[in-house]
Amino acid sequence: MSPRETRSGRASEAFFGRRKGKPLRSGQTEALASGLGTLGLDLSGPAPDDLRRLFSAEVTRLRLEIGFGGGEHLLHEAATHPDTGFIGVEPFVNGMAKMTAALERQPLANIRLFNDDATLLLDWLPAASLDGIDLFYPDPWPKKRHWKRRFVNAANLDRFARVLKPGGRFRFASDIDTYVNWTLLHCRAHGAFEWQAGEADWHTPYEGWPGTRYEAKAVREGRPPAYLTFRRA
Repeated sequence: MSPRETRSGRASEAFFGRRKGKPLRSGQTEALASGLGTLGLDLSGPAPDDLRRLFSAEVTRLRLEIGFGGGEHLLHEAATHPDTGFIGVEPFVNGMAKMTAALERQPLANIRLFNDDATLLLDWLPAASLDGIDLFYPDPWPKKRHWKRRFVNAANLDRFARVLKPGGRFRFASDIDTYVNWTLLHCRAHGAFEWQAGEADWHTPYEGWPGTRYEAKAVREGRPPAYLTFRRA
């Protein structure tokens, strides 16, 4: 059964909201179709045992960014670390269109893309295949009745633990205090993740952090971000 066919049975795992925003311009539509045709991952077959084969660049490390939004961080990291292969997940069509347009202007051979539910990709990836997972400013689903839709939960931490190599890093950033506390509590309860609290003040951005437009807005509105790092035990 293909990932698309299993989607109906995974409705409770819809961690994102709307799929589309403003109508795309013709150039964006063309870049999206072309970019996904070239860089999009096809989950209909098994994943390669060695994920480095997914990239035309020679890479030695592999990282996943879930929900890259406008792509500021992912593009910066991929350009800064050409020896690392990056898989970017973004189900929001407008964000993916912006990413594919940027890659059309400045191609990067160490990026692959997936435009659907990240849990499908996590279940497709081989065990112990990733060096890092980034989850930055995910939808906080602030209403209590929606907390079950927060991406950080026991089931997804199981997924992270399966695909991360021992010593691999899970990084989480948010400007929502309740979601930061939620993540700390869930990672502590899970047992496979050690919070690296001693590495840096958790309100200090990661080394080389380029910032994002969403983050700048949060700071302007008086919501200081937190930057958490967990190590796969």
